[in-house]
Amino acid sequence: MLSKEEIRSIDHEIALVPVRRAACIEALKIVQHHRGWISDESLHAIAAHMEMSAEELDSVATFYNLIFRKPVGRNIILLCDSISCYVMGYEKIYEHLQTLLHIKFGETTPDYRFTLLPNPCLGSCDHAPTLMINQDTYRDLTNEKLDDILKEYK
Repeated sequence: MLSKEEIRSIDHEIALVPVRRAACIEALKIVQHHRGWISDESLHAIAAHMEMSAEELDSVATFYNLIFRKPVGRNIILLCDSISCYVMGYEKIYEHLQTLLHIKFGETTPDYRFTLLPNPCLGSCDHAPTLMINQDTYRDLTNEKLDDILKEYK
């Protein structure tokens, strides 16, 4: 079941597009913002509100890498694995993250503090390697910088 606030926000997005289902990505993002991820129950509720089948909406949800269909950590780390970041030291940063957090791509720390995901491009090729944590972008990374950065996220 969707909350009144979620419905209000989704209906606002629906009003901005000519076809109701065109707002389905925004609807997924709204519910994810409130709940942290899109459970099967949430997906069915959104689909009903959007007048779509759950299968149609799930195909949209699973296409986008920032719609989470399983629980994730409080802090989402997106590590850029583009060619620029790769050439500039992505592998060392990834190895260091694995050592510090004891997780690989697609995994979440046992305390739900971090989820680590690859990202094909963060748009900072001139400052590679780059990662994002939630909405914060960090460029020109080194392992030492990474140590300090991670301390900021609880």
